[in-house]
Amino acid sequence: MLRRRLNRLFGGDEKRVDSRTIYVGNRPCPATETFIPPKFCDNRIVSSKYTIWNFLPKNLFEQFRRIANFYFLIIFLVQVIVDTPTSPVTSGLPLFFVITVTAIKQGYEDWLRHKADSEVNKYPVRVLEDGQPARKDSEKIKVGDIVEVVEDETFPCDLILLQSSRDDDTCFVTTASLDGESNHKTHYTVPDMEKDLQSLSATIECEQPQPDLYKFVGRMHIYKPEHDPAVRSLGPENLLLKGATLKNTKKIYGVAVYTGMETKMALNYQGKSQKRSAVEKSINAFLLVYLCILISKAVVCTTLKYVWQSQDGQDEPWYNQKTEKEKGTILYVKMFTDFLSFMVLFNFIIPVSMYVTVEMQKFLGSFFITWDRDFFDPEIEEGALVNTSDLNEELGQVEYVFTDKTGTLTQNNMEFIECCIDGFQYTAFSSELDSFCVTDGPVSTFQEKAGREKEELFLRALCLCHTVQVKEAGPDELGGDQVDGPASEPLRPAEQRGFIASSPDEVALVKGAMRYGFTFLGLESKTMKIKNWQNDVEEYELLHVLNFDPVRRRMSVIVRSKSGDTLLFCKGADSSIFPRVRPEEVERIRMHVQRSATEGYRTLCVAYKRLSVDEYAAADAGLREARLALQDREEKLMAVYNQVETAMSLIGATAVEDRLQEEAAQTMEALQGAGMKVWVLTGDKMETAKSTCYACRLFRRSTELLELTVRTLESGGRRREEMLHDLLFDFHRKAVQDAPPARAGVNRSWSSANPEYGFIVDGAALALVMNPSPDTNCSRYRSLFLQICQNCTAVLCCRMAPLQKAQIVKMVKNSKGSPITLSIGDGANDVSMILEAHVGIGVKGKEGRQAVRNSDYAIPKLKHLRKLLLAHGHLYYIRIAHLVQYFFYKNLCFILPQFLYQFFCGCSQQPLYDAAYLTMYNICFTSMPILAYSLLEQQIAIEVLLDNATLYRDIAKNAMLRWGPFLYWTVLAVFQGLIFFFGVKYLFSNPALQDNGQVFGNWSYGTIVFTVLVFTVTLKLALDTRHWTWINHFVIWGSLAFYVVFSFFWGGIIWPFLKQQRLYFVFFNMLSSVSAWLVIILLIVLSLLPDILLGVLRKPRGPHTQQLSKESLLYVDRSPW
Repeated sequence: MLRRRLNRLFGGDEKRVDSRTIYVGNRPCPATETFIPPKFCDNRIVSSKYTIWNFLPKNLFEQFRRIANFYFLIIFLVQVIVDTPTSPVTSGLPLFFVITVTAIKQGYEDWLRHKADSEVNKYPVRVLEDGQPARKDSEKIKVGDIVEVVEDETFPCDLILLQSSRDDDTCFVTTASLDGESNHKTHYTVPDMEKDLQSLSATIECEQPQPDLYKFVGRMHIYKPEHDPAVRSLGPENLLLKGATLKNTKKIYGVAVYTGMETKMALNYQGKSQKRSAVEKSINAFLLVYLCILISKAVVCTTLKYVWQSQDGQDEPWYNQKTEKEKGTILYVKMFTDFLSFMVLFNFIIPVSMYVTVEMQKFLGSFFITWDRDFFDPEIEEGALVNTSDLNEELGQVEYVFTDKTGTLTQNNMEFIECCIDGFQYTAFSSELDSFCVTDGPVSTFQEKAGREKEELFLRALCLCHTVQVKEAGPDELGGDQVDGPASEPLRPAEQRGFIASSPDEVALVKGAMRYGFTFLGLESKTMKIKNWQNDVEEYELLHVLNFDPVRRRMSVIVRSKSGDTLLFCKGADSSIFPRVRPEEVERIRMHVQRSATEGYRTLCVAYKRLSVDEYAAADAGLREARLALQDREEKLMAVYNQVETAMSLIGATAVEDRLQEEAAQTMEALQGAGMKVWVLTGDKMETAKSTCYACRLFRRSTELLELTVRTLESGGRRREEMLHDLLFDFHRKAVQDAPPARAGVNRSWSSANPEYGFIVDGAALALVMNPSPDTNCSRYRSLFLQICQNCTAVLCCRMAPLQKAQIVKMVKNSKGSPITLSIGDGANDVSMILEAHVGIGVKGKEGRQAVRNSDYAIPKLKHLRKLLLAHGHLYYIRIAHLVQYFFYKNLCFILPQFLYQFFCGCSQQPLYDAAYLTMYNICFTSMPILAYSLLEQQIAIEVLLDNATLYRDIAKNAMLRWGPFLYWTVLAVFQGLIFFFGVKYLFSNPALQDNGQVFGNWSYGTIVFTVLVFTVTLKLALDTRHWTWINHFVIWGSLAFYVVFSFFWGGIIWPFLKQQRLYFVFFNMLSSVSAWLVIILLIVLSLLPDILLGVLRKPRGPHTQQLSKESLLYVDRSPW
């Protein structure tokens, strides 16, 4: 043990650092002298943030990192330490309320995480102990334990598959919760594994935990008495990942290699980066303005106080003699203390309660998306999902939409359409496609077209070159399958059983071969069986599978026929296959591939090669050696793959259709009508993606396409960098320099006289733009590229890697003006761009749920994006923008009379309002009406918003939170604050306001001002409300009633806990004066008069005015959703 630690410390045991040794069953092996159980982490999963012990300090620390909370904490401490004119309760109680509500919300969310962790950690599992299954909690699994998993259970940790109930030593799993792939994947047991696991003596040497889901390198040493240890290679095909689910297999046994927070699922879990909305940035900017106003007020009042006291007799009048302590205080210290006192007196201009109201509005408002019945999809029986409620208003500010193609614009529901064999076209349907041939039945009816041998070879390739498995049928599915008829009819049993595959493309190709008469019967004990036209069963021994890989973009199988021939069948993208076959064969197929891609089909090319004995022996040895390597296994396998997949013969190509999503074209058209730029980012071929863009109306027949692809870069016969330079400048001249200036608010369909440009770029060209050679100007190329893209109506980026998708989004997001970006996708390859964009949308498609889990919002179909943005986004933005402006407005109305009052009380820091009013103004009297407004308001009916996409442009670029509207609200608050103060002052010019001749005091003065204030700001919100519900009526009139009732009780009872009761019977006396009643009513009307006049005199503007005048009544008496 000491030697091992010293080796680790001084780097002498580097092998142990890079790998780990696991004892299967935690039993010692004969080859080891002493058995020291290695220490690994347990199988507990921890996703929670807090514990009982650290919740309070950790949560408080995080909350006080917010500037507003920290500011009010300082104000509270100043009130406690310094002799200030207001009680510490006035700042402490609102701060305590905000902190408590936020802590409860965060504590509840963390409790849910604890609950979810407990469900996972306490889940019962079966572990083999001394050869017998024993039940224990999942969290007690240790590395090396042999775990039993039955069908439809999830794997509790990362396991190496040792034994399966299937005869072919395989099992099927779904990994939708991990990588987004919902199709079944095949995993294999360790070769030549003993059936009796109780007597198994073995060790596993594998790499240390790392997050790559598709990478695993290891080897297993199996020890047998009187035999040398047998070594077996381990790869991803042997590893069962935690979170995956066992399917179509009754039972498996596996040994735990990674547990708990070291599993690949846990290592892939990462908290989303904090996304800040544009509204939050506006709030911070406005907060700085109001902070400057606050400091200015405090400075002015402090200065005026000492100017006034510098006059004779004012510093120490006869009725207010200074104490000895006051006389001994240094002047500058006293001035600073007074400055702090004024800061405390005016601090309510900073709306601390606004933050908790905004959080509640976002949290509660997100439920409207979840509850929207229009988002419910009966196919999957799910609706929309909100993962992040902090970005609701961003849905109304989107300027750029980045969308995936497959599964997002299209259904990811593959259907075999046609194929090309040796230059001749075949289709499963009766239609004339080109001059080569017409088909109207099984292939056997036109054997002369490409030649029977070629046709059979092509169909065998489709039946053999895949990883599809035939799903086992139940007893009720096997009866009544004997059907007479053409060769294709006996396919019914296989179709009923169904297929299991990792890709829908593969199932479509196997079913396509079935249509032509070749049926794949399944894989049993490394033997693949197919049924040909004559209903004869052909058997092929599966020797090797050269798995698909996104870099190679092809996959191959090596099989041996009954006659002893060794064949390699390969299928893949045309760009991957064409360089590896004879050039003369390419020309016969290329035009069919291009035509199919132009029509929007997904194409694959099929090739084969006969391997001689020596060629196969060399390939077999190379593959076995590479698979046993612990270091650089992928690179070594790639080298062998590339060596064997050469000099192949091209047989033909296939075309598979992926249909458009429902209402995809209408959705894209609506988004463009709303002023959004739509970019399609896909890994598909340019021709296929271009056809999809035309079908979605992103490109039109009048659109001039600017193409920056490998084809255009190599067409001039010059270096790519030179062509890139010329093309970028040429496209920039067309799309930017010579283009007429865009007019705001003009829809695309109304400006068809202007030339429209569409931009197409592929991954290779983008790599040159983003990472050019050292002698070129990188920033210049990016700038030109970005300007071209921004001036095109639509952009298509094809052949994109996931990282390149994120680069594109980041480039636009960081461009001038910082436009709001939205990314939408359905697969694991879309996660990077979803996380990069301001708003990430996941589609609950057929490629699993990784995109959904990493998104901010999830919707079942693309068509739901239209309502999510044009209706929900529009309304959320208007609501929260009004909430923010209203909070600053009502707080300025609140504090301005307090500031003006200082000019009439010698800047003595005398408060105008009672402490109870100071405390409850933001918490009780004015909080609920604006919260209800921000949740329920509909200034325009949802139907109108959906029918008039151009309305979205009215709120673009944060229109309601710019400095213009902010200045309007500020001026309105100053106007009303002046009305409140000087209107009441005019009332007090009458010395006797009561019937008995008594005069009102300063607390009566403040109470009248406060009453006018509360009624005015509440009625102002009532005037702004367009969509009235019973909730609005309840909170608006209820808040006013509560204020009146509270004032009666607060001033009508002698409270024993108060040392002094300033408002005792003040409210009663105030309401007993007819003059006070008259002034309150007149001042409220006068304050609201500008709003009333603006509402009456202001004329609607915009191209949709007439239509809205007819339709705007739709919102009356309708519920929000």
